[in-house]
Amino acid sequence: MNVSPVKIGIITCTVILLAAIAYVLFSGMQGPAPTGLASHAEGEMSAFVSLDDAPPRPSHTFIDPDGVERTLADFEGQVILVNYWATWCAPCVVEMPALDALQARYGGEDFQVVTISADRRIEEAEVFFEETGLEHLPIYHDNSFAGPTAVGARGLPMSIIYNRNGVEMGRMPRDAEWNSEDAHALIEAAIRLG
Repeated sequence: MNVSPVKIGIITCTVILLAAIAYVLFSGMQGPAPTGLASHAEGEMSAFVSLDDAPPRPSHTFIDPDGVERTLADFEGQVILVNYWATWCAPCVVEMPALDALQARYGGEDFQVVTISADRRIEEAEVFFEETGLEHLPIYHDNSFAGPTAVGARGLPMSIIYNRNGVEMGRMPRDAEWNSEDAHALIEAAIRLG
């Protein structure tokens, strides 16, 4: 059967066009490349995400060990990693030593880890810190669950990084290895960009 050169050309062009359409459709299914701080999240931090419509920084109050009411606005001017957690949350307690090491390494004028316990009483967190040997993290407490609710957390732990102006840079919606090279790279990028 003879096929004319015109038909061969039409078939070839059709195949190329279909291949191009398939490439465009399927390459778009992977979603956009991460931007902002999330573009620095690799390896251990690969679950870190930046939301297009991140909620504003919560204005809820929480208390420090002296019973003084605080808000996240008290940390204006610093990049902060806010970690909502509780002693009854197994993944939370596993990641706390890594957060303590992160605070020991980077905590200062530019950066702070702010851990807010959702336990019934602040004493539960204080006992856990003492028994676990956590020395560098602050103990803040709010048993109303207002913070996690305000940021749309579906569970604990939830860690959110805010820049110096209180704008969310991204979040880790699960436990993570915060004392790893990947986490250090992410925090250093947050300090640099924040």
